[in-house]
Amino acid sequence: MGEDARAAHRRGQAYAVGAALAWSTAGVLQRELSVDAATQVAGRAFFAVLALLAFVRWSKHGGGLRAFASLGRAELAVAVCTGIASSAFIVALNHTTVANVLFMQAVAPIAAALIAWLALREPISGRTGLAMAIALAGVGLMVGGPGGARGVGLALSVLMTLSFAVSVVITRHRRDISMAPAICLSQALVLVTFAPFSHPGQIGRNDLVLIALLGVTQIGLGLAFLTMAARLIPAAEVALISLLEVVLGPLWVWLALSERPSTATLAGGVVVIGAVVLQAAPAARYQPRFSSSSDGSSDEVEMPTIASPSPAETRASTSASM
Repeated sequence: MGEDARAAHRRGQAYAVGAALAWSTAGVLQRELSVDAATQVAGRAFFAVLALLAFVRWSKHGGGLRAFASLGRAELAVAVCTGIASSAFIVALNHTTVANVLFMQAVAPIAAALIAWLALREPISGRTGLAMAIALAGVGLMVGGPGGARGVGLALSVLMTLSFAVSVVITRHRRDISMAPAICLSQALVLVTFAPFSHPGQIGRNDLVLIALLGVTQIGLGLAFLTMAARLIPAAEVALISLLEVVLGPLWVWLALSERPSTATLAGGVVVIGAVVLQAAPAARYQPRFSSSSDGSSDEVEMPTIASPSPAETRASTSASM
């Protein structure tokens, strides 16, 4: 790997870390809000739409605003599924611990492999099958142990995971399309759905700042970093680095607000993370391609696809955190 390639690879890793850091703030910011769940969801979606519109408009990777006019069924399906996942994520945080929600979210890439096998007959390797079994055991520990997710919190976490997994499967099979406009549309759908039930008049100055940070930083900045990272390193490597979110999210809440996850949740979460690492581990094989421009400098071009990637490896193709 040449010096330019190594530098690009390091930048990609740094962008992926930035995305994970942005996403990991969701729990600690949400815990400081004093407004109801519908207002939280609608408010975050409002600021996310503004941030994502700017990203799509000015980023050369977003496709420009004209991309909205050519949205097809795949993009619309991703928008709906991501909107459901995004909404369920915030509402679930109101009913269970941050650790429960984030550890359950980590199962999504593996759930995507199962959905692709059931719906599209995409083969499952022995490694993926083992990862599924391990992840299932981890979820069992999280749900079955004391302090685990229960009732509404559990149901919403499962809905979030399955919705995001479907988005991953669709994105995996339409890698030729930029999903940035679809993610923006997903937040617009969330806003339209929850706005009638929200109470914007109850939002104080502190709540307004927190909600804006959730929309602009956690979603907008997280997506921007994710998109840049996905151009420079394999999607599965982005998925591995993004597991920092699953570790850091509960840690911030623990340190700032003393919300300590139960032992069962921590144990199950460690097992789930291990399963995701096992699933994405083959991503290490990577050599970015460069082309020489007319002035002799090296320009980054489209990265090669990892041989026979699984749906887990496309977590970086859409919004990795809701």
